[in-house]
Amino acid sequence: MGERKPSYHVANPGSALGEAIGAAMERALQELLSRIADEYGCHYVTSGVRKTKAGKKAKKLLMSDNYGNQYDIDGVIADVAMRPLILIESKYIRYKKHNRDKGSWICTAHSAIRKRYHSLRSSIAVLAGSWSKSSIAMMESHDITIFLIPFDAISVLLADFGVDFRWGEKEKEKAYEAWEKYNLMSDEEKAQVGRAMIQLIEDKLTRRIEAILDDSVEREIEKIIIELVSNLGEVKVIEFESVDEAIRFLEREDIDSVFLKTDSLTLFDPPPEYG
Repeated sequence: MGERKPSYHVANPGSALGEAIGAAMERALQELLSRIADEYGCHYVTSGVRKTKAGKKAKKLLMSDNYGNQYDIDGVIADVAMRPLILIESKYIRYKKHNRDKGSWICTAHSAIRKRYHSLRSSIAVLAGSWSKSSIAMMESHDITIFLIPFDAISVLLADFGVDFRWGEKEKEKAYEAWEKYNLMSDEEKAQVGRAMIQLIEDKLTRRIEAILDDSVEREIEKIIIELVSNLGEVKVIEFESVDEAIRFLEREDIDSVFLKTDSLTLFDPPPEYG
């Protein structure tokens, strides 16, 4: 007996449901961030869909780095003069095998954009689904603040609407059943799923954004970062806690010793010893 034909046929029901869940989460996130931005006299700008003569067309929020490379960003909170203050990214993934690609893209895009737009104060990523500790650590090492909505929490939320979100990668029939049940939900119920996901992180996310947008904090230099590039192509990045410390380094340090002080790379493990 073959697989039954679902009433909402798609080639990959698991992927389709994942995209729908991610879209519901993103819409709920936009509602929250727009409200916070308004309270501080700011704007929340996002990608989205706009109407054209030919129909509907996706509208990308493209931001460039210093070299003209463009990145499609989910959203940005900007001040009244439209200077960007916070980069926002939201991603849902079901399987950890996609962690590295998605996480690396966020690191690359946000780091490059922040070097161009000096008004940017922070990068935030709202991550839903299955994310590994190593991928999260990688993004945090690039100064990206992470807010995580675990896969198990999403499964519990969907179960309340009769959608079984737990299936194996090869259990296509279960994925079809989940996709069908999700499509039987009303638009309001789907919106409720997105809002419930965001509510799991809403308090911490709100406090973080409010702290970033608080202009009563006096601006001061927190650290100095110097990047040295030699004519041989070597690159050295050094951090200092004060301007005076950085100046003393530049005045006294010998350039050869700067680039020779580095970790060595062990290409092979030492051969086993034979007695």
